[in-house]
Amino acid sequence: MKAKHLPLHAVSLILGAFVAVPIVYALIGGFKDTAQLSTNPFGLPSPWHPENYTAVFTSAAFWRQLGNSVVIALATTLIVVAVSALAAFVLARFAFRGREAVFTMFTVGLMFPFTVAILPLFVLLRTFGLLDNPVGVILVQAAFGIPVTIIILRGFFKGIPLEIEEAATLDGCTPFGFFWRILLPMARPALATVSVLAIVGSWNNFMLPLVVFTDPQWWTIPLGVQQFQGEYAADTARILAYIVLAMVPALAFYAVAERHLISGLTAGAMKG
Repeated sequence: MKAKHLPLHAVSLILGAFVAVPIVYALIGGFKDTAQLSTNPFGLPSPWHPENYTAVFTSAAFWRQLGNSVVIALATTLIVVAVSALAAFVLARFAFRGREAVFTMFTVGLMFPFTVAILPLFVLLRTFGLLDNPVGVILVQAAFGIPVTIIILRGFFKGIPLEIEEAATLDGCTPFGFFWRILLPMARPALATVSVLAIVGSWNNFMLPLVVFTDPQWWTIPLGVQQFQGEYAADTARILAYIVLAMVPALAFYAVAERHLISGLTAGAMKG
């Protein structure tokens, strides 16, 4: 390791510790009881209390909330990627009047804070009868996820050499055929990147489900964490166990997709 890289590695380790230490603390704390957390907050459990985790595993509410989060996240990601890929293809490979103005409109969407729109969104969803309906959450999340996805995919699509498209056209490939058969397979790293961003963003969304869902059967994992914390306010160890198990699916998905996420962002930056 070169000496000039030592400060960068030191900063990376410090930032990594800020992320890892709370997770490890919560993981170990879930095996304690509340008394141990008070008297020995940073030591190992003695004795261990796995029943905190087993109680969550056997909770029907937890699995229902987990299922709701999975369905909403996957549906949101499917809409975001499908719509954004088509829009980015048009904005990247077709020249037409007003193209840059349309693209600028999407970039402006990044500066529109979600909290400002929450009241109009609530009124709109109530008008269309989408309160207490997962479709209401899916459509809104997709709408707010499309701008950043278009920006990432457009940069990647523009980096595909024009000669490839010309060769495909000479072989009788239609524009949509080029998009479906050639462009999308070449854009797998970028598609993986935007899919990870959409899934994690949907999984962690708290405010929108809180506004849309009043029926507990539609609650997602973030709402379940809030409800569980209120129900077991005096049992901190069980709350930590619930939080850890709520994080596992998102952490597992991110660990699997990490390589694609990094390669997609790197490729997009190089091509853009």
